[in-house]
Amino acid sequence: MSLTVHAAADLPKLVGQVLGTSDWMLIDQARIDAFAQATGDLQWIHVDPARAAAGPFGTTIAHGFLTLSLISVMSEQAFRVDGVRMGLNYGLNKVRFPSPVPVGSRLRGVFKLVACEPIDGGWQLRNEVTVERDGAPKPACVAESLARYLL
Repeated sequence: MSLTVHAAADLPKLVGQVLGTSDWMLIDQARIDAFAQATGDLQWIHVDPARAAAGPFGTTIAHGFLTLSLISVMSEQAFRVDGVRMGLNYGLNKVRFPSPVPVGSRLRGVFKLVACEPIDGGWQLRNEVTVERDGAPKPACVAESLARYLL
């Protein structure tokens, strides 16, 4: 379920609404390993399936920052703003990882617009992003993300 906002000036009217939900994304060991190599975070709980099998989760788990990094691609799937020159990731206000992401999990992002403010040359959006794990009672990540859309 995704939304297309046809005019950036309509964004303030959407505050308080869910802008969209991304597709499900599989978190396999290859993705976890690639993230570990890219960041240098080679902790066994992420990259050593044999050792992780005897660990607290019974398998490897995704890095929290891997889950967080997927918010960008999830937002592209969840909603679109037409009539803008570009969108920029402006940062985060709050991030929490309420539950782990075991290898083989499927994740998706739900984007709720909580604020929209005019800025020089465009709009700044503050979204509450909930990264859901298929079948899990708690989200994998909850973050308040900031994005700027320049006209």
